[in-house]
Amino acid sequence: MNYLDEYYNHYDEESRLLSRHGQVEYLTTMKYIHACIDGTDDPQILEVGAGTGRYSVTLAKEGYQVTAVELIAHNLEVLKSKLDGSEPIQALQGNALDLSMLPESYYDLTMLLGPMYHLYTREDKLKALSEAIRVTKPGGNILVAYCMNEATIISFVFQKNNLQYATERNLITPDWHCASEPSELFDLVRTEEIADLDAEFHVERIKLIATDGATNYMKETIDAMDDDTFGKWMDYHFAICERQDLIGAAHHTLDILRKN
Repeated sequence: MNYLDEYYNHYDEESRLLSRHGQVEYLTTMKYIHACIDGTDDPQILEVGAGTGRYSVTLAKEGYQVTAVELIAHNLEVLKSKLDGSEPIQALQGNALDLSMLPESYYDLTMLLGPMYHLYTREDKLKALSEAIRVTKPGGNILVAYCMNEATIISFVFQKNNLQYATERNLITPDWHCASEPSELFDLVRTEEIADLDAEFHVERIKLIATDGATNYMKETIDAMDDDTFGKWMDYHFAICERQDLIGAAHHTLDILRKN
């Protein structure tokens, strides 16, 4: 069993997205998913790296035609357990680096909401993007989520007092970039690295979104909010989540592309 299997066999990703602080990332992502498919008749939606189905199952239960591809067998089992058989969804085990089982230029919306977290080389990131773009219709959208470098330096290295752990394992470069590797599970990027990947393809960036903004810096505060205060926090978050001067410090971003 590899590091990724081991992690997702024991980590409850569903609970994270259902927590109040996790809802910020979820609600923001869903807002922009719906914006991408609004006005499209019977859109075909693909999620690559669908996890336990938090997005795919929700969209299928809303009546959208969904194809969900997930690498980890445990996650796929959890996803399927949420279905009653009436949802217009096809769930497949597969790898973001090889979507050859899927047709070219077919999907109105293709989502990579997890794979980029666990791809450690530029070559693999480009391959995953290439496959996602290949199966998307011209004019269709590709949504790509990333974990960000600065939030990890601030929160994990300093706030959680892991500086010694990180330096002893050579996990921080001289310019304060996390040198991720498979045993650390997550690959961290900066906004300029995302732009550099996009530049390799015939795509147009529509928006780059901070899906959680400042939320994960203050999880306990967010989780303790009453409904009215949380509603105001979401209003504030939506007002600033597209501000490019703030995006690099978020824990998660969403790159919204259009295939030319």
